[in-house]
Amino acid sequence: MKTSGNTILISGGTGGIGRELALRWHAAGNKVIVAGRRREHLDAIAAEHPGIEGHVLDVESADDVRRFASNVLARHPTINVLVNNAGIMRFEDVTAARDLGDAEATITTNLLGPIRLTDAFIEHLSAQPGAAIVNVTSGLAFVPLVATPTYNATKAAIHSYTVSLREALKGKVEVIELAPPGVQTALTPGQENRPGYMPLADFIDEVMALFAQAPTPPEILVERVRPLRYAERENRFDAALAQLNEMARKAREG
Repeated sequence: MKTSGNTILISGGTGGIGRELALRWHAAGNKVIVAGRRREHLDAIAAEHPGIEGHVLDVESADDVRRFASNVLARHPTINVLVNNAGIMRFEDVTAARDLGDAEATITTNLLGPIRLTDAFIEHLSAQPGAAIVNVTSGLAFVPLVATPTYNATKAAIHSYTVSLREALKGKVEVIELAPPGVQTALTPGQENRPGYMPLADFIDEVMALFAQAPTPPEILVERVRPLRYAERENRFDAALAQLNEMARKAREG
């Protein structure tokens, strides 16, 4: 993936990892379009960083994804990079019958959202020079956090989807997976300052250095996520599962 001269569309681009990627890529000489649900957040990032453009998108709605894609491509026909970053993470108790609203919303946003956006842009991207798709997954795709079972499952599914997409689009569109560890963002309540989670600025610094490699790695893995990514291959899965969940429990309890 080129480091500059792209037109990059980022879903979930007004906060956390998506926002910081937008700012870094914008500063590096790319045209950046961010998408999100809340107009006030889109307006704020555009006002604070002239040149970044914001568009409203509800990835839970198939109709809205189609509307959004048609509108944004008419305005920005040079889009050559799609970053599927929008996602939600909900704590769930699976030990008793419950309202499945959180689980269903997580599947719709985290799994159907990237699939729908990719489908809406795939023919356009396949015709663009230097085209790339970046799917943001998680270290929890490889070692799950027991308290967020549906989130883990959606990220594992997107990992698998990304592998298939990479093979299917070989020679047409570069397909990259970005799998973060636990990062200090607002993904869950209190996570912005939670001990044991990676500071957002440090994470983005390392990520941008990896994107700058030539060729771009098919998986963008900061050092901190590698123990999760390779736990099963290195026969450490059970130990990694126990360690991760104990660490997360202690961090949430303060």
